[in-house]
Amino acid sequence: MTDPVLRITEIFYSLQGESSTTGLPTVFVRLTGCPLRCSYCDTAYAFQGGSPRPLAEVLAAVAEYRARHVTVTGGEPLAQRESLALLQALCERGYRVSLETSGALPVTEVDPRVHIILDIKTPASGEVARNLWSNLPHLGAKDEIKFVICDRADYEWSRLQLDRHRLVDSGAELLFSPAQGRVEPRALAEWILADRLPVRMQVQLHKILWGDAPGH
Repeated sequence: MTDPVLRITEIFYSLQGESSTTGLPTVFVRLTGCPLRCSYCDTAYAFQGGSPRPLAEVLAAVAEYRARHVTVTGGEPLAQRESLALLQALCERGYRVSLETSGALPVTEVDPRVHIILDIKTPASGEVARNLWSNLPHLGAKDEIKFVICDRADYEWSRLQLDRHRLVDSGAELLFSPAQGRVEPRALAEWILADRLPVRMQVQLHKILWGDAPGH
């Protein structure tokens, strides 16, 4: 059988900057390509280019860091069909694997051992029409649903989706994150507290530490 080949932008070792595992040393595998163009995207350098690398080579590169946690990100990883084989292979090697996905592509074939971190695109992202709501029933307690908030209107829309789609009942971790430079983190924190929302607010630790530098 031919080894799957993935187009990779970068593989690097850093602290997880988002999600419920924030602060943990993690290997990041950033795949190239994304069908979305969110207004707040901070990884546009991964839209194109990259290098074709066989799956075995990617796994060997990950193993060099001797880390427990691996995050497959992008771009949009699921835009490459071969990402499914990568996720499965990482799980089989005993890593705690997370997938960062835009929520615009189906997650139904993702290995059930993977921790899915799925974005819900808000109106200010410019990609709200791309939300694939049929993904939600496939998420459970090990998964996370993230809203990137750009302004008060985004916050109110996101709060409505919590009720409309009964997201609290899904058991998934619910994340509200302020878009850098678009809304003050303190303002978002105060909105969440005022409405007593059962969500985890997060800021991007990697940006606090290293700014927008690739490889972090």
